[in-house]
Amino acid sequence: MVRLNRRNVFLGGIGFLILLALMYGFRSPPVLVDNAIVTRGHFRVMVEEEGRTRLPDRYQVSAPITGYLNRVLLEPGDAVQQGSPLFTINPTPTTPLDARSRAQAEAALASTEAALEAALTQVESEQARAELADTELTRVKRLVAAGHMPVDNLDRAQAEARRADAALRSSRFAAEVARHERDNARATLAIDGGEQSRRPFAVAAPVGGLVLARQRQSEGMVQAGDPILMLGDLASLEVEVDVLSPDAVRLTPGMRVELERWGGEASLPGRVRRIDPAGFTRYSALGVEEQRVWVIVDIDAEREHWATLGDGYRVEASFILWEGDDVLQIPASAIFREGNMWALYVIEDGRAQRREIIPGRRSGLMMEIVDGLAEGETAILYPGQDIAAGTRVRLR
Repeated sequence: MVRLNRRNVFLGGIGFLILLALMYGFRSPPVLVDNAIVTRGHFRVMVEEEGRTRLPDRYQVSAPITGYLNRVLLEPGDAVQQGSPLFTINPTPTTPLDARSRAQAEAALASTEAALEAALTQVESEQARAELADTELTRVKRLVAAGHMPVDNLDRAQAEARRADAALRSSRFAAEVARHERDNARATLAIDGGEQSRRPFAVAAPVGGLVLARQRQSEGMVQAGDPILMLGDLASLEVEVDVLSPDAVRLTPGMRVELERWGGEASLPGRVRRIDPAGFTRYSALGVEEQRVWVIVDIDAEREHWATLGDGYRVEASFILWEGDDVLQIPASAIFREGNMWALYVIEDGRAQRREIIPGRRSGLMMEIVDGLAEGETAILYPGQDIAAGTRVRLR
C-alpha cells in the first residue's frame, strides 16, 4: 500500500511538471516595446520656422542721364565707400529744355532738396534716440552690477540700444539716398544746351557698403533710369520669418529668438522687432492653404559673429515662448488619450501598468508632466492594441 502511494505521488509529480512545461511552452511571448526614461531638465516651448535674411535698406543705382555707359568694373561683393565712383556715362548731345521742361526740372530739384532736409531731420531724431538708449544702457548696467535690477532689464536695454543704432544707420542711409537724388536732379539741369560733354559723367556711390547685384556690365547705350548696380550695407541685416497665423498671435515684440542652421558653429541670439498686422495666403508643398504672417527679427549678436552672413540666406528661427529648468518631461509619443483623461503605460516588474497623468506644455517631441509620474520611471513609447494593463513586455 505504501509502495502504491509512492508510485502515485511520483507519477503525479511527473504529470504536474509536464503540465507546467506545456503551459510555459504555449504561453504568449512578451511584447517587444520601445521605452523612454522620465527625466528632469531644461524645457522650452518654441515655435520653429524657416526664414531668410534681408536688407531693410538697399539702393538701386540707375543711370541718371541718357548716354553711352562705359564698362562697369565693380563686381558683386566689392566694397565701396560713400562718394567713390561706380561707373561713368558719356552724355549724348541734349536738346535745350523748353520753358515747361525746365520748370519741371527745377520743381523736381526743389522736391529732392525738401526730401533731403526731411531725411536730415530724421537723422537728428534717430541720433537723439540712440544717445538716450546708450545713456539708459549705462544706467541699467550700473544698477544690475549693484544688484538693484534683474539681468533681464540689461538684456532689454542692450537690445534697445542695438535697435536704436540700426535705426540711426537706416536714417543716415535714407539721407544719403536723398542727397543722391538731389544731385541727379541737379545733373538734369546742368547737362543741358545741346552739346556733348567733353568729360564722362561719373556716378558716385550714395552710401558705403557692398555691391549686391550688377544688372549691367558691358558698355553701351543706356536710358535715364536704367538699373546698373544694387548697393547695400550688410551691417543692417535682419531676418524675416513667415509663421502660421495661430503661432503669430503667440509672439510679442521683444521676444527672444534663436537663429540656427545658418552655417555658423553656434546659434545667433535675436529679438522680435515687428509682427506684421496683415497676413497672406500660401500653399504648402501638399497643396494645403495656409494663412501666414511676416515676423521681423533683429540679430542681437555682434557683427563679427555673423560676418559671413549675406542677404537672402536661409536660417531657422526658434521663437522661445516659455522655458524653465528642472521640468519633469517625457516623449509625447508615450501619451494617449482616453475619454477626458491622458494616460500612458509604465513598466513595473516586466509588465505594463496603466497610469493616468496630467500633462503640461508641449515642445516638439517632448511633453511636460505635471502629475502622475516620478523621475526615473520607464514609460512605453508608441503603445499599440497589443499593450494592456498586466501585459508582459520586453525592451527592444
